[in-house]
Amino acid sequence: MKVLFIGGTGLISSACSQLAVDRGIELYILNRGRSQKYDAPAGATLLKGDIHGDRAAVQALLSEHYFDAVVDWIAFTPADIEADIALFTGKTRQFVFISSASVYQKPPNHYLVTEDTPLANPHWAYSQNKIACEERLMVEYRQRGFPITIIRPSLTYGPSQIPMIMGSWQHPWTLVERMKKGEKVIVPGDGTSLWPLTWNGDFAKGLIGLLGREQVIGHAFHITSDEVLTWNQIYIELAHALRVEPNIVHISSDLIAAHDPDSYGSLIGDKIYSVVFDNTKIKRFVPDFVATVPWTEGVRKALAWFEADLARRSIDQRANILWDGILNSYERAWPGSK
Repeated sequence: MKVLFIGGTGLISSACSQLAVDRGIELYILNRGRSQKYDAPAGATLLKGDIHGDRAAVQALLSEHYFDAVVDWIAFTPADIEADIALFTGKTRQFVFISSASVYQKPPNHYLVTEDTPLANPHWAYSQNKIACEERLMVEYRQRGFPITIIRPSLTYGPSQIPMIMGSWQHPWTLVERMKKGEKVIVPGDGTSLWPLTWNGDFAKGLIGLLGREQVIGHAFHITSDEVLTWNQIYIELAHALRVEPNIVHISSDLIAAHDPDSYGSLIGDKIYSVVFDNTKIKRFVPDFVATVPWTEGVRKALAWFEADLARRSIDQRANILWDGILNSYERAWPGSK
């Protein structure tokens, strides 16, 4: 099977690239060649190009190729999708769009999320764009047979990420360092909302199992772990892995978002709610899919990755200043909280 990944060296896609090669897929990876954390796996064919910058050059680069499946990991807007439709119509048997589980109804009317849960997120532009992308692709599928499959990852992590609800995505060690020093860390709300964390290698088993399957054309799937934890449990397990006691302060999401407007979408539009994903559908189409890395194991794998190289343990000083400001504001309003 001949497959093209657009991107292919990111946090989630790198695990899928490796598994694709391990399973004998003839994998092509198209990107700008600028990944700082993950390399393309040995055995993949690299195609250097910028699909969002020089589309004519990319079209020329792919002109002699036909793919059994194309996966676009870096499409975020309807304009990106229009370019994909123009580029890959007649060039692939399956086009896989990586959407997001944040597209599901927020706030949810039911804790259990299936692929039939309505798509509606009025709080986060990122999710609204992903919904618009899905809708455009489904119109193209229904009217002209464009062979679309939609994938909705939830919070997926890997060696280079420690996915805390109040952490620095670009510098994950920042929160770890605070914990190691015994400093206060923020958990929104009361920390009892439920959330699944999915190891990237587990996600890869579901995604790769869907490639080249005519039966999944026109379908959407989310792919997540079946392990569901509260945010309190997630933070406490990180602290246990560090052999420290966590100094957790619970602060309302509204107060956090008032101090940090950039967090509004991710919090109010996603992670403050309890969500449990029903993975029946992906297991029906990919019977061997099972998530085998629990948080107790995954968090230690991630910590080991950071501890192996001092350069990986970068600190986001702006995040520290922001969090301390939120904590100070909270403690002024509630002096007894100290």
